Parts: sequence; C-alpha cells; structure tokens
Amino acid sequence: MSSGTESGTEKKGTGRTGQRLFIGGEWAEPADGYYEVINPATEEVVGLAPEASRAQVYEAAGAAREAFATWSRTRPEERAAILDRAADLIQRDFAAHAALAREESGATTGTARGMQVAVGAARFRRYARGALEPVEEAVAPQINEAGPMGRAGVFGALAVRQPVGVVTCITSYNNPWANPAGKVAPALAMGNTVVVKPAPQDPLSVYRMAEALAEAGIPPGVVNVVTGSGPEAGEAAVDSPDVDMVSFTGSTAVGQRIAEVCGRGMKRQLMELGGKGAALVLDDADLDSAVAGIGTTFSFYSGQICTAPTRVLVQRGLHDRLIEKLAGYAARLPVGDPADRGTVVGPVISAAHRDRIEAYVELGRKEGARVVTGGERPDRTGHGFYVAPTLLAGCTNDMRVVREEIFGPVVVVVPFDDEEEGIALANDSDYGLLDYVWSGDVARAFRVARRLRAGGVGVNTIGRNMEAPFGGFKKSGVGRDVGSYALHAYSETQAIVWPG
Repeated sequence: MSSGTESGTEKKGTGRTGQRLFIGGEWAEPADGYYEVINPATEEVVGLAPEASRAQVYEAAGAAREAFATWSRTRPEERAAILDRAADLIQRDFAAHAALAREESGATTGTARGMQVAVGAARFRRYARGALEPVEEAVAPQINEAGPMGRAGVFGALAVRQPVGVVTCITSYNNPWANPAGKVAPALAMGNTVVVKPAPQDPLSVYRMAEALAEAGIPPGVVNVVTGSGPEAGEAAVDSPDVDMVSFTGSTAVGQRIAEVCGRGMKRQLMELGGKGAALVLDDADLDSAVAGIGTTFSFYSGQICTAPTRVLVQRGLHDRLIEKLAGYAARLPVGDPADRGTVVGPVISAAHRDRIEAYVELGRKEGARVVTGGERPDRTGHGFYVAPTLLAGCTNDMRVVREEIFGPVVVVVPFDDEEEGIALANDSDYGLLDYVWSGDVARAFRVARRLRAGGVGVNTIGRNMEAPFGGFKKSGVGRDVGSYALHAYSETQAIVWPG
C-alpha cells in the first residue's frame, strides 16, 4: 500500500496503467487483478481498473465504519473546507479529467467538460455550503395535561438531522463525475462516510475524484472506492453489515434486487432508477421548441439518460408536422468521434448495449412501428459502438418499444386526440421520473403537469432547477435528492423533547 496522498495508479508489466483501490486512506492492490476499461469510440484500452474481492469491499466498509465516529462529530466548517478544497483541485486538473471522462464514457468533449467534470466540481462546491445549513428545526410547543405520562406542562421539541452512518454509493455509467459527486458530496456534508462502487464501464474518473479528496485532506476511511467488472463488488457493498444506507443510480431491475437486500437489513435507500419520459405536445404548442427539447434524446450522450423525453405523445393536429421536424432534426446531427469538435452524437457505452438498442429497433419494426429515420448502424470505419439517431412513428402504447426503457438515441411517437387521453397515456407507464408538457397556454400546461404521475415535470423546457427535488414515482425510484433535499436524503431525523 501507499499513502493516500499519492497517485492511485502504477505501471504494470504490460505498460498500461493499473488503478489501485482506495481503502482506509490507502491505495491497495486489488486481490483479483485488473480488467480493461474500453473507449467506446475507438475500442482501445483506456486503462486497467482493479477487481476488488468481497473481502476487500468488506474491508472498505469496515474502514468507513471506523472513520464514522470521528467524521460525524467534525465541525461543519471543517467538512465544508475539505469539500471546497476538493472542488478547487478538481478544477485545477479540469482538462485532464475531462479527457479521461470522454475516453472512458464516450461522451463528447462538450458534454465531458460542461456536464460531467464541471457539474461534479459544482456539486462539491454546493455541498460545501450545504455542510453549513442548519440541521435543527424547532417544533411548536405542546401543552400536556397531567396523566400517566407525567405532570402537566409545556413541552418543547427539536427536530435534528443526524447522519445515517456508512453509505454505499453505486453510480451510473452515463456520468462518471456528476453522478458520484451528487452522492458523495452531500453524504460527506452531513457527516456520513462512504463506500463508492462506480459503474464497471467508466470507473477511472471516480478514482481521480478520490485523489482530489485525499489531497484536500479527507481523513482516512471517510471515502473508499472499490470496483469490479461483475456484480460481486456491488453485491458486497450492499450486503456488508457495516453499511447503513445504499444510494443507487441505475436500472429498475438492479434497483429491485438491491432493495430486497436492504429490506432484510432495514437499510435506508435512495434509488434513482429507470425512466421513460413522456413528452406531451399539445395542439397549441410551439413546435420548434418541442422538437428542440425532444431532439436532445438523439444527441445528449446518445440518449443514455433516464430523464430523456423518449416517449412523445402528440395531439393529432400536430402529429405529421412533428414527425417531419423531428426527422429533419435527427438527420442534421453529426455522428462521430467524441474528440472531434463538430461531433454531436457519439457512441453508446459498449458493444453489448449497442446490440441491445438495435434489438429494440428491430422489435419496433416487428411490432408495427415505422422507422422514419435511423434504424441502421452509422457508416463508420468499423470502430466504436455507434447507434444512429432513430425515430419510430406509428406506435401504440402497448408496444414494448413504448413501454420499456431503451436507453439510447431512440424516440417513439404516439398520437392522441384530446387532453384527457394524452394525460391517461402519459400515466399508463411503469415509470414516473421526468415528464414534459409543451403548450402555448401556460395555465393549461401547469394544469396538465399537476395530473402527471412523475417526480418532475418540465413545462416548455427540458431544463432543470438544480435546487428542486429530484426523484421518481412508481418504478423510477425511492426518495429525493438534489439541493437541500439531498442533505435530507443522507440524514435521519431525531426528535429531542423537554419540559418547559
């Protein structure tokens, strides 16, 4: 092992860079060797990620448990200072971090810089302030008459938010900076300690985050990072007896399995799961605005985002024009190497995921959908895991391509006749993460939005307020985070009562 303030990488005999685990403030050799992290655009090896054994994951959780007693009692100002310094250090090495994120995730340069690393640094900065937010809230006094519970009196009460304990953070592959930072920073701000288990496809950026935290002065054991190419490391990070809470972003199917384990141990959960965002385009909508918003599914990280408006429900009067404009939008998007300045659509994360998306498009054909644009693999040099932006029309709400999360640059369109039918179609889904409404009548749009069974609704926008609560209804998740809501998610509420 080596000091936590040193680099976590070393050169192996292959000449490639081997990443070490971060456990208890030390960089540890993985017990089960290494696996290759592949660049989705070039299919070249970006680096070697460590394969943690179950025992090493348990060791990481044990280190977090040991560190919790001290870290949970540190002054908020001390926690804030460390998170602020981490943000400074991430910003210092911004260009290198963005290049690595692009290489291992396949994101375009603009996305890697603006939506991954920059957002990651901003979240550390936000929760440095969050560490200083009040954790005590006065409860109105209550007058009690004399009785079996004691003498009469006026009883005061205080609600106090306390850290949960050891939090396992299992992060998604679609954003190796913003997603982990959105878990780790508020958890640390509240006084928790963490075990981070990144997605296997792009874990190297999370180790750079750990290096920044170590350099910023995070005490040993407060942050631990373990990885693995299969499910074993994640399973151990969930079932370890030292873990009090699991924060997970990923598929609903995996989230359900994690929830079963958490239920047996009564572990707290924060689950941000799948989505099939409905975009209701009403007959008085600004069509260009709607197309620009929906079209981001084709471009932003190749549709690999759970909040994408992938399920378009359009009132019949606008249906044909919407199809025409969306097809034109998709056709104008440059598909290519994420490193090229002009690229808008890069690859998806892996060959397996590309094949899965293509299988859904073929399924859509068999179900009777019409492929308006896309549907074929882009004409590339043979390297990279590319999927053409694809638009499916002639869809009905019972089709699997309409009901299931595809998680790629595929948009499906379903027509409806009136507002009531549109709302019913939007709510007829297993998911309820983010929906969208486009209407020229803002009062109408808000009325419709209030009836949607989704954790969030965008009205004439796909933009988000990063202080607003984020999370899903139904199979899209459990709990809320972002802004101060994340501080609540990573805390337990304690009541303190006294006689006046």
